[in-house]
Amino acid sequence: QVQLVESGGGLVQAGGSLRLSCAASGRTFSTYAMGWFRQAPGKEREFVAGIRWSAGNTWYADSVKGRFTISRDNAKNTVYLQMNSLKPEDTAVYNCAARQSATTAVYGSWGQGTQVTVSE
Repeated sequence: QVQLVESGGGLVQAGGSLRLSCAASGRTFSTYAMGWFRQAPGKEREFVAGIRWSAGNTWYADSVKGRFTISRDNAKNTVYLQMNSLKPEDTAVYNCAARQSATTAVYGSWGQGTQVTVSE
């Protein structure tokens, strides 16, 4: 099992930036990939960005391409989400999650979430 703790959320004006962090502990050596997800009030949780833990390949939801960047620091067991040009519609609780399998996109470990609020 992998334990995840997010930080870095907050209130920012539209057009501003925030960087989220996700610190992992436990069985991190078994992690295939990490992902960021978000859930806005009254909406389904949606995928935001993902990164291969070892190779560093990244992928993004269309809604954040060109604005968000996911990265990782393997030495610190930490994944980051740099969010630029934030929009009010980016307001949500952001969770990081760990995926162990290369063949099934199931994220088995989740953090508690961090709130991001973007004002007009």
